[in-house]
Amino acid sequence: VGRRHSGDTAVMNGGVAHNLSEEESRQDGAGDTDGGEDSNEQEVIVIQDTGFTVKIQAPGTEPFDLQVSPQEMVQEIHQVLMDREDTCHRTCFSLQLDSNVLDNFAELKSIEGLQEGSLLKVVEEPYTVREARIHVRHIRDLLKGLDPSDAYNGVDCNSLSFLSVFTDGDLGDSGKRKKKGSELEQIDCTPPEHILPGSKERPLLPLQPQNKDWKPMQCLKVLTMSGWNPPPGNRKMHGDLMYLYMVTVEERHISITASTRGFYLNQSTTYTFNPKPANPSFLSHSLVELLSQIRRLHLPSGLRGTHTWTGTHTSRLGYEEHIPGQTRDWNEELQTTRELARKNLPDRLLRERAIFKVHSDFAAAATRGSMAVIDGNVMAINPGEETRMQMFIWNNIFFSLGFDVRDHYRELGGDAAAHAAPTNDLNGVRAYGAVDVEGLYTLGTVVVDYRGYRVTAQSIIPGILEREQEQSVIYGSIDFGKTVVSHGKYLELLERTSRPLKVQRHNVLNEKDESMELCSSVECKGIIGNDGRHYILDLLRTFPPDLNFLPVEGEELSPESVRQGFPRQHRHRLACLRQELIEAFVEHRYLLFMKMAALQLMQQKANKESKLATLTENSSPGAAVPALPSTETPDSPLEGKAEDIIPGLAQAKELAESLAAEDGSDPKSREVVLNACKAVGSISNTSFDIRFNPDIFSPGVRFPEDSADDIQKQKQLLKDAGAFMVSCQIPSLVKDCLDHSALPMDGATLTEALHQRGINVRYLGNVLAFVDQTPAKAQLEHFYRIGISELITRCAKHIFKTYLQGVELSALSASVSHFLNCFLSSFDAVAHLPADELVSRRKNRKRRNRVPGGGDNTAWASLTPSELWKNIVSEAQSYYHFTLHCENADQVVEKYGLQKITLLREISIKAGIQILIKEYNFDSRHKPAFTEEDILNIFPVVKHVNPKASDAFHFFQSGQAKVQQGYLKEGCELINEALNLFNNVYGAMHVEICACLRLLARLNYIMGDHHEVCCFRHYKHILIFLSRYWASSTPTLSRNMYTGCVYYVSGNIGLVLHGVMEYDLSLRFLENALAINSKYHGPRSLKVALSHHLVARVYESKAEFRSALQQEKEGYTIYKNQVGEAHEKTKESSEYLKYLTQQAVALQRTMNEIYKNGSNASIMPLKFTAPSMASVLEQLNIINGIIFIPLSQKDLENLKAEVQRRQQLQESGKSVEDLTVDGPLELEDKIPMDVNVD
Repeated sequence: VGRRHSGDTAVMNGGVAHNLSEEESRQDGAGDTDGGEDSNEQEVIVIQDTGFTVKIQAPGTEPFDLQVSPQEMVQEIHQVLMDREDTCHRTCFSLQLDSNVLDNFAELKSIEGLQEGSLLKVVEEPYTVREARIHVRHIRDLLKGLDPSDAYNGVDCNSLSFLSVFTDGDLGDSGKRKKKGSELEQIDCTPPEHILPGSKERPLLPLQPQNKDWKPMQCLKVLTMSGWNPPPGNRKMHGDLMYLYMVTVEERHISITASTRGFYLNQSTTYTFNPKPANPSFLSHSLVELLSQIRRLHLPSGLRGTHTWTGTHTSRLGYEEHIPGQTRDWNEELQTTRELARKNLPDRLLRERAIFKVHSDFAAAATRGSMAVIDGNVMAINPGEETRMQMFIWNNIFFSLGFDVRDHYRELGGDAAAHAAPTNDLNGVRAYGAVDVEGLYTLGTVVVDYRGYRVTAQSIIPGILEREQEQSVIYGSIDFGKTVVSHGKYLELLERTSRPLKVQRHNVLNEKDESMELCSSVECKGIIGNDGRHYILDLLRTFPPDLNFLPVEGEELSPESVRQGFPRQHRHRLACLRQELIEAFVEHRYLLFMKMAALQLMQQKANKESKLATLTENSSPGAAVPALPSTETPDSPLEGKAEDIIPGLAQAKELAESLAAEDGSDPKSREVVLNACKAVGSISNTSFDIRFNPDIFSPGVRFPEDSADDIQKQKQLLKDAGAFMVSCQIPSLVKDCLDHSALPMDGATLTEALHQRGINVRYLGNVLAFVDQTPAKAQLEHFYRIGISELITRCAKHIFKTYLQGVELSALSASVSHFLNCFLSSFDAVAHLPADELVSRRKNRKRRNRVPGGGDNTAWASLTPSELWKNIVSEAQSYYHFTLHCENADQVVEKYGLQKITLLREISIKAGIQILIKEYNFDSRHKPAFTEEDILNIFPVVKHVNPKASDAFHFFQSGQAKVQQGYLKEGCELINEALNLFNNVYGAMHVEICACLRLLARLNYIMGDHHEVCCFRHYKHILIFLSRYWASSTPTLSRNMYTGCVYYVSGNIGLVLHGVMEYDLSLRFLENALAINSKYHGPRSLKVALSHHLVARVYESKAEFRSALQQEKEGYTIYKNQVGEAHEKTKESSEYLKYLTQQAVALQRTMNEIYKNGSNASIMPLKFTAPSMASVLEQLNIINGIIFIPLSQKDLENLKAEVQRRQQLQESGKSVEDLTVDGPLELEDKIPMDVNVD
């Protein structure tokens, strides 16, 4: 369960809930708005009535209030107490109400006598060995919160916080800025050299900045189990459970006894065993209380984050690594949380919070188990078989390796297919989990890549290990379609998922040529566990195959695909379309369906009204339905024709949906729908319904003869989907990048952009080839460069995976450093084996570790740079069908403009490598860039399902919609509620919470609530430009630019530097912004004109009027050509040109006067004023997409009436595209509007 914060509550006001209700009713298509309002008001009353406050009394602390919900369990209060600073050191306690112990797993509403104001007492309970171990582990974790080494090295996903370093003490009222006399000490605003425009340096050390005043805190040097364990029999009878050994910072060696009553000092030493209590013994129930009596101890909580790809060598607290914990029944926990009630908002919140908590714990446990399996620390359940065929069970989780065991995938691509299958299966689990059908269960699934191996971790179905698979499977096939079984209950459950997942119900033949009905792929297996639940597993073919990468004899693809060089041979036959592509394709077909139906309906109406004999031919069925052109071509003839007749989609929908109102009584209307359905490939003849048969082109799957026509339609649908990918989705991605609505910044964001449009990464070569042929290639240089970098590092990762499989654990660091040298260093890496740290006397020693993949454990040393790059080029050609023209890293840098440091970061993140943070010399030809000591660790790369907070997400979407409509206050309230709900489900640290805070800060800034902006800025570490902070924000902005903050690019930094009169530095940044805008927006863009104006302002401040005039003339020319001389911007630029000319003339006169009369010259004072804060803020608003539109009161009323009229028209289904505001606007007052709220 996520952390609770005082004041956080699920209660919301009726207005907010009403807005959510409208949004949900629109999404679900349920009823009218009024019904939604009523139901939601009832729900809000339920929420408000359920929350109540109880008092908690813990030993040695003052009672405190805690707000709880009746649906919560007692266990959640336990978690809250373990998170609070004053009670975090307690683990073995019970909660008592009126001397009655509360059951940890009881819901609060079921506890008799628990009500508002009840006092719950925290009562210390006797320890057992298990409880003592849990307590020691918890104290160890708290102590580690003081030690930054885990955070520096990313252990257990700990991460560092650099807020105090970035802000340099400038944290508003809570800041600790040093005073110099009566004034605050000035902060150096000069940006470091490496972030200035044009700098070629890319240092690594600033990625982990050091605070000058920071000193490491340490409470203990050692806390571990004593060597005197276990206690002898006579001491067990005195209550001894275990013995601990501790070394304090003052080098005091202490022996501690953990007993049933608590912890106390004993008289044992390193060499003598004397378990009797010392004098004084300091008996304490908590280990922290004992330690605090020995010496002062303070235990803060640590932050959680992600693995870092850079780290440091640090010492750390000594402790026992593998203290055993409680083994959990993961499957029962995962399924039980899904079965929780979901009828109202409080129930759904508790359910989603429980699901998120269990999934997070399961993913962490699966990751630890996968590492233990690959490191050889887990015994296989089939130890007699070859290592690559072994399977494992650890902590009630089943682990299997990504190899083709028993030729299971022989016809699908062998090991390559076995490696791809787990990710396909995970995508299937994610899809079925998102549909969330009651009664249908999937397995907890985590896919881990570690040390070159892929491990699939799954929860275990109860009873599956006690019987053969043939007996267990009652639905689907265990041999890829040769034998098939079906089951009525599974068909019923899967039918409910078929519409959202676009899966067609179909028949296949089994081994007896009997027709079996399925509602999934044949590989999907249904097993009823001993717990009576209906499980589905092996969901690798949930989505249909990608025919562009699946050559089938006798099948010809669409012309669009053939022109792009498809079909292409892939290394396995499990290539399938992404769910996003399916959704986009169906939406595209729906648009065509609407247009076709509306077009035919209009033709019929025209025929009926005209009654012309010549139209009889045109109204015949053959002519009434225009043949469906290639729907994948963006400018298809049909689309153009329909658009000419029907200006808006709203009208098309209105006309098409009017068919439904006629209830199918009109045969002509039925004919219209029938023809439109046939044309777009709908499986229904009476309504639009596109679904895919996932078994098409699956080897071994046979279909009944009577479904031949349907199978042919399905084949054509798959060909059309493949053509839609290459002719619509890839061009749309490139178009989005051209108009900057998609902004990939590195490999991860590029991959995300591809996936959002349903484009698999295997199409990356096609995307780059398309960009290469685009006329505007120069404006896509950044995209092309990121794409090349991603392609190269992915090819290197593929090779690295195989390379690592033959490496012994003791040679891991040497092999990784050798690979990185071959990949990036200019030094011709000489193959050498590292000197063995441990020399054995035995000459013929056996290998200590068996590596799961087998192979020669010294083969890695023979790799050379030329061989590696030859393999990378070959991999790029065979996997991505892209030709790389390079033979080494230096040629890549020269030809494609990449940076070696970028390639290092990408390969480190993708392969899980952590390197020492220092400056590396890649270009030295005399010594390698990397040594063994530079490789700190190898982390697992983990893929798993991310549970969503659905209600919070709906609130967030509703808030965004309100903001887009101009209702900023209502939108802000909705986003605030979304933030509360996200906090409730996820805890404080989550990417969705970051998005909420970012939008709230932006909205509060627009609405003028600067105090709120500061709060969000402080909380989220985002700096908003405000009058009281802007000067001291400068160093923060410059640092954030280096660390990749999107908002604060050259223009923002240049403007702030201009505001604090750092003119030379400001000029460097603004000229860089001008160059970037000219390159990526084109020289005639209005953004370029604005950049010219900003540069001119700085030149004016420097009294360089000739340069200022030149820059402003460029901007004036762009404004004049783009918007005309009458436009306000053109006039402003013209006025500014006149002002600059006057200033230049005045300066020249003054200079002439000085030259002429020398010291006797009478000099008129020149106006050199610093830029006003208001003017700089105005420019900052503009370049960040915030524009304040001036409107009079009359205009406000007109605008309000217009918005209401448009909303009414939209609700009635009419088009509003051609509506405009009547009359010109009078510009008097100002209202803020955000033109770029995300």
